Amino acid sequence: MARNDKMNGKVALVTGGGGAIGGASARLLASEGAKVLVADEREEAAESVSQEIIASGGVAEKIVIDVADPSQGKAAVTAAVAAFGSLHVLVNVAAAVTPDAPIEELPIADWNRAFAVNLTGPFLMSKFAVPEIKKAGGGAIVNMASQLGTIGVPNRSAYCTTKAALIHLTTILAAEVADDNIRVNSISPGVIETPRTRRRFDTADEFHESRGKLHMLGRVGQPEEIANAVLYLASEDSSFVTATNLLVDGGYIYLKRQPEENGKV
Repeated sequence: MARNDKMNGKVALVTGGGGAIGGASARLLASEGAKVLVADEREEAAESVSQEIIASGGVAEKIVIDVADPSQGKAAVTAAVAAFGSLHVLVNVAAAVTPDAPIEELPIADWNRAFAVNLTGPFLMSKFAVPEIKKAGGGAIVNMASQLGTIGVPNRSAYCTTKAALIHLTTILAAEVADDNIRVNSISPGVIETPRTRRRFDTADEFHESRGKLHMLGRVGQPEEIANAVLYLASEDSSFVTATNLLVDGGYIYLKRQPEENGKV
């Protein structure tokens, strides 16, 4: 692991840290000097990422949590402070998997679970993390939203609605904690190549052909490209950035707003 110092002396808690984007973010923050608590509901995934960080010379621990459970969210913040002495950065990546379905067919349980994880989860984690970040003298919260929080698509009402609400929650929280030297921003990725996004397709070629053309750049993104944005918003590189939704979407939203005759929508 290449050692740099953008996050030297900082402690970060990454939810969904065992996943593709969360894992890439945890690894990059650690490579820049942060001590990282990898939080995920899948113990094996969280363990894998934390051990990879340690093997590369970084500092990490793991914790198994469901971010929708207030007691578990609070326990994760407590664990980060107990392990590393403080908390400076919270990265909310954890998200629920919901089926594609029109509203009349979407199970109420799936709708509720999406809100519990995608929206209440970041709310709870921020609720418990903010007091500790204040004690540390300030820091940053990064919420993982989506381009679909700005431009929704049919049959994904739960996911799109939660991400739109998360973008708005980010702005409100940023205003609340600005005087405490805490910056709060969200990231809206385009389609990123992960096991979750590829599950709808039989082959990798089909996935890239279908989803790549939705972006101005003509391809899907990679988890590491989102991790770079997380590092930017978590570090002092973005010291004058707050209440912002950073589009890292390869031009997806621009193309969606253009007439269909452009041939790429």
